[in-house]
Amino acid sequence: MNNEEILAALNEIFRDVLDDEEIVITENSSAADYDAWDSLANVNLIVASEMRFGVRFRTSEVESLRNVGELMALIQKQLLAKG
Repeated sequence: MNNEEILAALNEIFRDVLDDEEIVITENSSAADYDAWDSLANVNLIVASEMRFGVRFRTSEVESLRNVGELMALIQKQLLAKG
């Protein structure tokens, strides 16, 4: 799965979790960009991402994420590790 496909899937997840069909995320998007992206939404975004991509993140990995691009890189790393 390439970065474009991951970003498109994440955009769908963000629209669903943040309940806003107008959202268009980029690699630089962060919680500071969206009022609805609070701590509870963040947990829901991570869980939905894990389910969508069939991966599991460690707490330490999630805590260090600063933006969507870093989440994409983590997803890519997990997918590559799965083979």
